Amino acid sequence: MAEAALKTQDSLSCPICLDLLKDPVTIPCGHNFCMGCIKDCWAGDDQRKVYSCPQCRHTFTPRPVLNKNTMLAELAEGLRKTRLQAAPPAADSPAGSGGVECDFCTGTKHTAVKSCLMCLLSFCEAHIQPHYEIPAYKKHKLVDATVGLEEKICSQHDKLFEIFCRSDQTLLCYLCTMDEHKGHDTISAAAERAEEQKQLVESQREIHERIQQREKKVQELRQALDTLKRSAQAAVEDSEKIFTELIQSMDRRRSEVKELIRAQEKAELSLAEDLLKKLEQEIADLRSRDAELKQLSQTEDHIQFLQSYQSLSIPSETADLASINVDPHFSFEDIRKAMADMREKVEGIYEKEVKRISKVTKIQTVLIPDPKTREELLLYACDLTMDPNTVCRYLHMFESNNTVTHCMGTKNLQPHPDHPERFFLCGQVLCKESLSGRCYWEAEWGGSDDGTVAVAYKGISRQECNLKYFGGSDQSWSFMCTHYYGSFKHNCRETRISISPSSKKVGVYLDYKAGTLAFYSVSDTVTLLHKIQTTFTEPLYPGLTARLQGSWIRICDLH
Repeated sequence: MAEAALKTQDSLSCPICLDLLKDPVTIPCGHNFCMGCIKDCWAGDDQRKVYSCPQCRHTFTPRPVLNKNTMLAELAEGLRKTRLQAAPPAADSPAGSGGVECDFCTGTKHTAVKSCLMCLLSFCEAHIQPHYEIPAYKKHKLVDATVGLEEKICSQHDKLFEIFCRSDQTLLCYLCTMDEHKGHDTISAAAERAEEQKQLVESQREIHERIQQREKKVQELRQALDTLKRSAQAAVEDSEKIFTELIQSMDRRRSEVKELIRAQEKAELSLAEDLLKKLEQEIADLRSRDAELKQLSQTEDHIQFLQSYQSLSIPSETADLASINVDPHFSFEDIRKAMADMREKVEGIYEKEVKRISKVTKIQTVLIPDPKTREELLLYACDLTMDPNTVCRYLHMFESNNTVTHCMGTKNLQPHPDHPERFFLCGQVLCKESLSGRCYWEAEWGGSDDGTVAVAYKGISRQECNLKYFGGSDQSWSFMCTHYYGSFKHNCRETRISISPSSKKVGVYLDYKAGTLAFYSVSDTVTLLHKIQTTFTEPLYPGLTARLQGSWIRICDLH
């Protein structure tokens, strides 16, 4: 029930003053407004003779006749009385901390529910009733209770602010328009509010797009972090497995080398011990013979000496000492050196691979600010060349494919060969180069008071361009400068921008990944004309338009 009542109240509220409808009127598009609110809103459109709905932007010519909708008036009045009856008595609702006090209450101040912009006072439920019941008060402007009502009146004339001065961007009372603001560009506050409301809606749309882009980026970062964590865990597990296998392999190699050294030691020891035994045996035999010879030399029997010496003088077989090479510094230095070399090579490979492993791709989380000056923009300058396969037959291309001139008239059609990418009689051309990073380029025109620069997807329509110039579909974004205003266009939605003085050179800055597209007026410095935040789904191609006979446009050389 509460939700239904809230919806009913919303449907009976004026989109301009946000209060319940007073003398409601229904305009041809079906939206409802207070008669006073819509009259004030349309007062600023009398010069143009084109009137638009503040809510859906539908335009009407001539100005619709405004008649009171009696059914809505009865419903709004019934809801107003129901709300008054449902409100608690004033004596039971003293103003709390932060509430707006009723200016009529004496003694205990109760909470105000409405403020009157004519009386410049705030009223509780009990004291506001005369404004609902007495006819003379019904023309007063009521708003939700608010503080600082004195800020809504002119300090010089003590009159309510009702007018907005566009020349000085300030609020005025009607006497101010006859005094120091005489002759200024003025409009009713309600009409200015309606215009600002349009810009507010556009600002909200851009904010919502930026929120969506950043939410998308947050989601991408979270997914990247999850992937990073899983990848790191898998890498740790794999490295543990590899190092375990490597350690086991090294243990096996260590055992093999140890066994090899011991086998060599055993073989050499066995050979040396056999030789040692043989030499020791020869020494013993030689000592025994020496003793016999000594004993023989002492005998005095000549016959015995001669008989014995013959047998003792025959030499016995002995080892060839020259063939025995004894190295007193025998060692396994070659093996030790080989092992040391292997260790150095392994450590070298490890250091090299660890450095390679450490060079992992990092997640870029630093938001680089957009450039502010022309010098900063020129850091992203790109070289562009117009694509001859896309140039319209009304355009003559020259100067290294960087300039086109419009040659209006069927007799002046250029003999460009047929090509599926050529634009059809609309004075447009695309560049060869696609843009997908941070890029900046400038274009200059002459021969007319307007020039158009754009970016577009490759698949933009060629044959329908008489109806869909750059910006006429969701495939392109364009900005046109005239002597009086600038015009940004995308998907047939146009945004006009005041530019003064007009420049015949425009800079275009694109940050593809961030979804930023900005247009600048270029002289000695740059002035931002318009910037959008969106999401690009394909590479972009710069585009240019020369629509009037004798007009020309060229891509500036930034190097």
